[in-house]
This record gives sequence, structure tokens and C-alpha cells, in this order.
Amino acid sequence: MAKFDNEHVSENTPRMGNAFTRWLGSAILKMIGWKVVGQLPNEKKAIIVGMPHTSNWDLIIAMSSMLHVGLKFNWVMKKEAFFWPLGPLWKSMGGIPINRSKKSNITDQIADWFNENDNVWLGITPEGTRSKVKSYKRGYLRMAYAANVPIFLAGINGPTKEVILDKVLDVTGDLDKDNAAIKAYVDATFVGIRPKNM
Repeated sequence: MAKFDNEHVSENTPRMGNAFTRWLGSAILKMIGWKVVGQLPNEKKAIIVGMPHTSNWDLIIAMSSMLHVGLKFNWVMKKEAFFWPLGPLWKSMGGIPINRSKKSNITDQIADWFNENDNVWLGITPEGTRSKVKSYKRGYLRMAYAANVPIFLAGINGPTKEVILDKVLDVTGDLDKDNAAIKAYVDATFVGIRPKNM
């Protein structure tokens, strides 16, 4: 195992950081009373979905967990946000500029990005909001199908104050069926920080 490996990572997990960033992530989690449990899958490419997303605290907890574990993942943002001086900062933090014009297909852009890179994970919150939703937005499924990559679930469980590195989700290729099954599983398995928003 490499110097900064831990019980949460696998051989093919995209890695980032160093001893200081591991310490920083661990210190923040300890200070707010949270912990990370479980293990990341041994996949070179994946979409990691963080659910349920019910609070502003989710971002702090997720970023601290990422530092603690040493997981490198990317995320998407409209290309217009990548202006100087923020553009280089967003890219250094894993940001991927996306063209959201009507002539451009976001799913194709993500599939191309996966095809052009060897060891990358994309992080997404399928709710698209902290408010209560009846169903998830289906873009994460379209992206996974198009890029032929697995979807891994990382759940936030408020009552136990745990970030649970849960499992690779079973998908059939049927958007509506898969989306409904994933929502039902998340609702039955996790309780967000603000349960009323689930």
C-alpha cells in the first residue's frame, strides 16, 4: 500500500492530497462529530452520487470526507463560471466546464470526458436541490449509460453522523425504473441532516 492509503480506498481509486490534507479532513470531521465508513470500489472510472442532499452542511461534510479519504473526483459547472481568476481555481479543485447551450449535449460531453481520461470519477448530487423532491433528475443515469461507467452511492446519514461509502448501484438501462429504484433505496437506507427535505 502507498504511504497515504487507508481502509476506504482501493487500488484503482483516483487519489489526491497528502498527509496534511488527510489530517485536515480528519480534523474537520472529528470537530463536527462525523466519520466515514465503508470502502470505495476498485473502479478506475465511476460516477459517485452523494445522497440525500438536504442541507448546506452536506458540502462541508462531503469535502472534508474527500480530503480525509484522499479521493479525487471531478464535478461539472457551467463554462461561464470559469472566468479569470476563478477558472484556474475551479479546475484545480476538479471542476469541469460544461457548455449548456441548446446546441450542446451535456451527456455527450461527459461521455467524451470519460473516454479521454484513464482514472477519473465524477461526483453528482442527483436531487439538484436541497429541497424535497419526488424523483431525482435523471442526468446522472444518462451520463453513466452513455459513458458505460458504474454508479457508486455515498450516503449521508444524519442520525449516526456517518458518510457511508455504500455500494455500486445495480442499473438496468431503463431510466425511469432505475431512478425510482435508487430513490426508494436511498429513502429506506439514509436519513439526511434535514429529514423534512427528503
